[in-house]
Amino acid sequence: MLYVVKRDGREVPFNSIKITNAIKASADEIGFNLKESEAIEGTQRVIEHIEEKGYDKVTVEEIQNIVENVLLQNGYNPIGIAYSNYRKERTKLREIKSDLMRSIKSIGIETDRDNANVGNNFSSKLLRIASESNKWYNLAAMPKHLAKAHENGDIYYHDLDSYNLTTNCLNIETGKILKRGFNTGYGTILPAKRIESAAELSCILLQSTQNDMFGGQAHVDFDNDMADFVDMTRQEIIKEYKEEFNETGLDIEQIAEKKLKKVVHQAMQGIVYNLNTMHSRAGSQVPFSSINLGLPRSKDAAMVCETFLQEYEKGLGKGEQPIFPNIIFRVKKGVNREQEDPYYYLYELACKVASKRMNPMFMNLDADFNKEYYDKGIIAATMGCRTYIMSNINGEAGPAGRGNIAPTTINLPRIGILAKGNIDKFFSLLDNRLSLVRESLLHRYGILKKLKVKDLPFVAGEHLMRGSENLSLDDSIEPILRQGTWGIGFIGLAETLTALTGKHHAEDKNIYELGLKIISHIREFCDEYKELDKLNWSCYATPAEGLSGKFIIQDKKIFGNIKGVTDKDYYTNSYHIPVSYKISIKDKIDLEAPFHKLCNGGHITYIEMDGYPEPEDVKAIIDYSYKNTNISYMGINFHMKYCRDCGERIEASKHTCPKCKSKNIQGISRVTGYLSLDERFGNGKIAERKDRTSHNDESHINTYTI
Repeated sequence: MLYVVKRDGREVPFNSIKITNAIKASADEIGFNLKESEAIEGTQRVIEHIEEKGYDKVTVEEIQNIVENVLLQNGYNPIGIAYSNYRKERTKLREIKSDLMRSIKSIGIETDRDNANVGNNFSSKLLRIASESNKWYNLAAMPKHLAKAHENGDIYYHDLDSYNLTTNCLNIETGKILKRGFNTGYGTILPAKRIESAAELSCILLQSTQNDMFGGQAHVDFDNDMADFVDMTRQEIIKEYKEEFNETGLDIEQIAEKKLKKVVHQAMQGIVYNLNTMHSRAGSQVPFSSINLGLPRSKDAAMVCETFLQEYEKGLGKGEQPIFPNIIFRVKKGVNREQEDPYYYLYELACKVASKRMNPMFMNLDADFNKEYYDKGIIAATMGCRTYIMSNINGEAGPAGRGNIAPTTINLPRIGILAKGNIDKFFSLLDNRLSLVRESLLHRYGILKKLKVKDLPFVAGEHLMRGSENLSLDDSIEPILRQGTWGIGFIGLAETLTALTGKHHAEDKNIYELGLKIISHIREFCDEYKELDKLNWSCYATPAEGLSGKFIIQDKKIFGNIKGVTDKDYYTNSYHIPVSYKISIKDKIDLEAPFHKLCNGGHITYIEMDGYPEPEDVKAIIDYSYKNTNISYMGINFHMKYCRDCGERIEASKHTCPKCKSKNIQGISRVTGYLSLDERFGNGKIAERKDRTSHNDESHINTYTI
């Protein structure tokens, strides 16, 4: 009796019929007219080979090897090749199943940290399991060379689990939507009539939008969008007070204004609370939300801006740090930047809040690429993560109603390693990767355009997205895809330059110029094919979160430890100066500023501070940046801690609350533009945060004030 050892270790009796059926199936696969007697003859030859070996037990793999050899050596080459291909496909499917099973087992213990703001609850785990399954499906369904490029770490398809399902992010025209009302699928929400309802509905807009997309969402002009609802509320309060107090001789309008301010404060507090408690994406996270403000066109808009900043500064119930929304305060000469500007006080308040809460971030509307649009009446905005959307090859420019459709990122350090110091070879390899990225995004475009409006029922069905205005539920979303941007991203310019030259761009002027040349090359590619493809290709300074640790793990396995390149656990974010490199605030700003203009799909610069900065230090940094450089989007980082029990703010070096003596301490850091709880960082970002060097360290800068 001969036994077959299965792959799981079980032993079963040998069954020759299975071999006959496999031979016949291989013949059928290629349309070969194989007689039953020929299939049986092939089976007999296999049995003879097994008997010659004298096996008592034989593995499945050994039997398949014999079958393949018999077919290839006995005049049945086409069938043998078909059988061989069948084996390979089955092996691939088993490997996918095995990898998927391992992933599901791991997720059952704890969700991964590709996204530092995803929780670890049941919903999060279930969503991650579905995510892993769809990743494998998309890799198996796409052309093999595109799948291979992602799997081996040459390029990276962001949010692969959403590749065939939806788009990335959106700047919401909040005021416009709130004034007309909307439907979330269970009935119509009437237009807002008061600031309280407008504030609440603005949160539902973010939540509902996020359920249709894989990235974040932003209120594109929050304070001005809310202003109309402030006056509606004022008029209602005045009407109520006149009915009750008209004969008393009281100054009703003055009393009403006091009441209005209280109502606005409550409404803004509600937004902060809601965006840190209400959940999206099947309950796995709170909405990835951003709010653009700072350029009020009226006193009511200024009230909204001021009140929101004040409520954010207060924090949550015990004074805890709000994680969301990310706030972008837009700075503009003539509006708020100079002492003589009408809203200078808002800029000062924004710096004060940032010194305590790390939010707001700041955006420079006097950077030439923002001012160019501002002078035409088009106001720039951004997402917390850095996504920037302005130019448009297919219609009206500006961020409103538009978003990034999907990004793909190039493993730039690997190209630097492969070039072995040969600059010409580097650019040749870079061109190859750029072409591959374009091909991959065009493939994704081809997949996404098969979606219909009803597949994105809120953002497309309710016409929040530019291009959806005249579409019905069964129409393709292709017009939307042509309005958004397509990000061609990169990571690790510092390591790339080190691999090529032995130094990074903060260490040598000539190497810095090479760094600019590399990113300019990517931007030029985007500009060229934007015209040819009529798609909004954009050069994207990738906000690498989980990716910061993924590429380097693969490159270490291939190339080993290379000093300054693969000798740590992460690649440096986009064009940034390495976080461990000692450099002054001024020098970091000066070196990173030119990259902002090149990266028209998104850019950011951080200044890392040692401890909580003073408001005047924050303002000095922003003033220097915006008055002396072309830098646009930036923020001040510092490690923040608070007591979970009483909410007291704690110095980063302390581990016990000075107020209540509790050791129940929460740490907060910034990752890829957003704030996050320390324990939710991925391994790459944990290592990067540990290496971060403060730029106001007196060992390498003489003063905190520029």
